[in-house]
Amino acid sequence: MLPSLFISHGSPMLALQPGASGPALKTLAATLPRPAAIVVVSAHWESDELQVSSAAQPQTWHDFRGFPPALYAVGYPAPGAPTLASRIAGLLQARLNAQRPFDHGTWVPLSLMYPDADIPVVQVSLPSRLGPAMQLQVGQTLAALRAQGVLLIGSGSITHNLGELDWQAGPEVIEPWALTFRDWVVERLQANDQAALLDYRKQAPFAARNHPSDEHLLPLFFALGAGDRFGIVHQGFTLGALGMDIYRFD
Repeated sequence: MLPSLFISHGSPMLALQPGASGPALKTLAATLPRPAAIVVVSAHWESDELQVSSAAQPQTWHDFRGFPPALYAVGYPAPGAPTLASRIAGLLQARLNAQRPFDHGTWVPLSLMYPDADIPVVQVSLPSRLGPAMQLQVGQTLAALRAQGVLLIGSGSITHNLGELDWQAGPEVIEPWALTFRDWVVERLQANDQAALLDYRKQAPFAARNHPSDEHLLPLFFALGAGDRFGIVHQGFTLGALGMDIYRFD
């Protein structure tokens, strides 16, 4: 059975400069059974209500500015899965969205895992104002899809404070406040302490500094709800404080 995954997708430049995360994602994909379809909750599709992408051929959305022209030339022409989308919408009592393209939280990591772009992909939106408990529930509701060959991915970032990144820092530079927060989350995941994780904004050290807003950590709760046994696939930081961890839940 496929696991559920949490992927820290980092900067959009990950697609062209994969660093240590690219080989980790490639190896991970090679060790998994080939999915029949992929469902992604991305930090970059915030919404007021739950929505499910249902286009047959979603476009690739370069939802960022100020990057090199080569990045805007990258496409990810994976098909959608309208039938699966309708089924998911029924399970979640969500609205179908036939216009939603793939945002970079989806296509950047998938371009490294499945570069042939030949596996159908569905996105589920992120009602971020409803917090982590909602995402845990969404993951629990869709967990049974794992046994049916569907790979469930939460795509965000274990730490995400763009205002405190050091754009000159090498991978050996790690801000203590970012490391302390990351390690607290890992310890709570290893202990399966869902109550503490759901209350992370009050209990975790440096929570607000690492996540001024919730949206990049919330996909972790989707993956947690959809899986069971926690495991670490990859750990690391870029730019001093941008966590690049990848986790799996079997």
